[in-house]
Amino acid sequence: MKILVPVKRVIDYNVKPRVKADGSGVDLANVKMSMNPFDEIAVEEALRVKEAGKAEEVIAVSVGPAKAQETLRTALAMGADRAILVETDDQVEPLAVAKILKAIVDEETPGLVILGKQAIDDDSNQTGQMLAALLDRPQGTFASKVEIDGDHVSVTREVDGGLETVKLAMPAVVTTDLRLNEPRYASLPNIMKAKKKPLDTKSPADYGVDTAPRIKTTNVAEPPVRQAGEKVADVDALVAKLKALGVA
Repeated sequence: MKILVPVKRVIDYNVKPRVKADGSGVDLANVKMSMNPFDEIAVEEALRVKEAGKAEEVIAVSVGPAKAQETLRTALAMGADRAILVETDDQVEPLAVAKILKAIVDEETPGLVILGKQAIDDDSNQTGQMLAALLDRPQGTFASKVEIDGDHVSVTREVDGGLETVKLAMPAVVTTDLRLNEPRYASLPNIMKAKKKPLDTKSPADYGVDTAPRIKTTNVAEPPVRQAGEKVADVDALVAKLKALGVA
């Protein structure tokens, strides 16, 4: 069985994003970029499945600029076997990404697609669900535990009321949550080996997908600065303040 793992190049989660002066978007100049944290978890889970002898190959895929090769090399250094970069300088929306991934799935025929539940730059949380719909495959989202048993995969997923376990017939699509695992660090020898692993470069046109945006961003602004708190002398003063605010 093959496992396909889509990964995205995003602003590193330790970096505070800056909004452009004209409000047209986020400033990416001289900003540290890295793999989306949820996708790191997806790569780790795919590798664990392979190490358990339940998969033969892990393929990393990314849709983005040429520099996304660095993100794919990180996945290869973690242990993925090969990678595919669908190179484009456009801001590709989730539906277009899902269509590209569907075309790759049709070519590669993986038994499982594992991807992060969302990217930390746009927080769309759409690509996995759209991909499952386009493929007409069962999906398990927000996975905190994944267990493969023969031709089925059991996914424990986090919902508002607690935990829900679904059993999916493979091939299937799974999206990962934070508590699924702790991604490994790539060792120096594996980083060197990753440079020799195959990385194919394609374009959206190779898959017949139009990446023209269908959504227009009118303005981007930083969240308002949090107002300073106010100290009160005692409980009675606190209750009076809360009543004045209409919350007590």
